Amino acid sequence: MIDLGISKLALIGVVALVVIGPEKLPKVARMAGSLFGRAQRYINEVKSEVSREIELEELRKMQQEVQAAAQDVQQSVAETIAQTESELQSAWQENSLLAPATPDQLAVKAKDFRRKKLARTSAVPAWYKSRNGQRSHVISGSARMARHRVKARTPVSFF
Repeated sequence: MIDLGISKLALIGVVALVVIGPEKLPKVARMAGSLFGRAQRYINEVKSEVSREIELEELRKMQQEVQAAAQDVQQSVAETIAQTESELQSAWQENSLLAPATPDQLAVKAKDFRRKKLARTSAVPAWYKSRNGQRSHVISGSARMARHRVKARTPVSFF
């Protein structure tokens, strides 16, 4: 930039006073100041516009990167879904090749289900519960509280 010190500004002021004259110098100074202000505003506008364009270009690059990453994720998800779908279809075809369940097998499954359901209920004989691993002795809530209640101690004298 131009290096303007106080001595150089004073020299320019003296030359302007001699060349322009004392009557027109204030008008010329006002006009030079307004032109200088306009130039500064214009330069600031250009700087801000350039910085906005740079930021906008960076945002566009980031948008493209994000879109590329999203497309990669979408492709990987689509590949995973297609692979899982093909595995499921192959498993379905293998399962359809097996013979369907016969009525006897269905009856055995129903009987097993009923037996397991009976094992969970309380109206089952003790021998059946012990054979199937369930508790055979159930106490009421009040009996449980009495059993675990802290017993009062009689105070013991120190002497």
